[in-house]
Amino acid sequence: MLDPTDPITDPGATETPAVSPTPRVGVLVVAYNAASTLAATLSRLPASFTERVDHVMVCDDASTDDTYAVGLAVKEASPLPITVVRREHNLGYGGNQKAGYAWAIDHGLDIVVLLHADGQYAPEEIERLVGPLASGTADAVFGSRMMVKGQARAGGMPAYKFVGNRILTSFQNRLTGAQLSEWHSGYRAYRVDALNDLPLAAYSDGFDFDTEIILGLLAAEKRIVEVAIPTYYGDEICYVNGLSYARDVSADVVRHWANARGFGGGISSTETDTYALKEEYGSHAVLLRWLCERPSARVLDAGCFDGRFADLARQRGHHVTGLDRQKLDGVAQRVDAFIEADLNEPLPLALQGAFDVVVAGDILEHVVEPHSLLSELTRALRPGGEVLVSVPNFGHWYPRGRTALGKFDYDQRGPLDRGHLRFFTRDSIEALIGNCGLRITDRATVGTPFDMLAAGGSRVRERVASGAARTDRMATRVWPRLFGYQFLYRLEVM
Repeated sequence: MLDPTDPITDPGATETPAVSPTPRVGVLVVAYNAASTLAATLSRLPASFTERVDHVMVCDDASTDDTYAVGLAVKEASPLPITVVRREHNLGYGGNQKAGYAWAIDHGLDIVVLLHADGQYAPEEIERLVGPLASGTADAVFGSRMMVKGQARAGGMPAYKFVGNRILTSFQNRLTGAQLSEWHSGYRAYRVDALNDLPLAAYSDGFDFDTEIILGLLAAEKRIVEVAIPTYYGDEICYVNGLSYARDVSADVVRHWANARGFGGGISSTETDTYALKEEYGSHAVLLRWLCERPSARVLDAGCFDGRFADLARQRGHHVTGLDRQKLDGVAQRVDAFIEADLNEPLPLALQGAFDVVVAGDILEHVVEPHSLLSELTRALRPGGEVLVSVPNFGHWYPRGRTALGKFDYDQRGPLDRGHLRFFTRDSIEALIGNCGLRITDRATVGTPFDMLAAGGSRVRERVASGAARTDRMATRVWPRLFGYQFLYRLEVM
């Protein structure tokens, strides 16, 4: 049994702990005006489960009835290890869960089950949700009312809720690539270490919290398992406004979809540093085309990251040396040589006069002093060599619009990439080029990579993305300062 003096799990742990052979399982009971159902709901927990449950936390979210008093009475009469808390102010459905999960994390539970006090989700099924978590085969388990055909309607789910559930679930699966049978069940169990990896505090306090937690699990590549549960609709009061709920969860999923593709503010704690290659119409295609105009050159790829662009250059007959601050996995197989160096510091003297081409693709915006870096890279050229540069356009309509609306923030990628330290317009990058003693021999502008938005999508999405890309490329030719996503330059020493 837990009490407030129990030690807190080591907050400095960096590795995901395995669930113990006999995991500590807790139940978070969210309750609001549930005085008439709370006792009956808890009494329906299977004896085989109550004998080994570590703790039950009943969280009364500032109810206006006797929910708290009923909870205390159950605690006195039940052998269950129960703690009953009453929120002084209503935290909301999501806020109540967040407080409960913080308690589970602080008290070292391995597994926590979300149980609604109104009895709509069968307590008798709780062990089926815990099983995959206890065996270590899942990070989250959702009870689904939609897995068995016809069961939801037979259990009393109103037709309008059934249709809305199916429509929203299909929409959410389509945009996220998930294959859940239901996004809208409130019967869930989680590994506590998986919850600890999510930015729960940033999630909604409302009913769309459950959707946001799914999006967080998907982004963090956690394992989600569904189990079929019976559907029950009684005379419990529903506090969810269906239209507002549909609007909120749809907005959450669209925002998630957009953020994953570099649009929308904020930084998720689960994002990765994977760099997207833009081979067909984007900047990398232009850089490779310019490289191909030189036969078998010695190339320095400054800021080579994982070496995938370098590998494409090698496939075209070039000898490529990668340069970056750290040697990532796989780089050795994609470059001919690698030099580890901080691009914010003076570069090794051995680089001077060693290369026919220096590629500075999407790197000047990531350093503190782009003038110093570009000058140093220029010194790495052999006589007759050239520098190939690409930078994002801060004058693009997207950052312009965000700034005009007072919503300037960093994104996962794109012109407002979270790693950008400097921002360029066409005038400012061309001024920098001239100040470094370089002359522009060729320039190009590429538009927004709408083609990439269709990745993994349906044919309809592919057609829409393809149409948007064609329109954008046309607009980029007409007004490059506004529609240009990136500016690219071929440079030689003056």
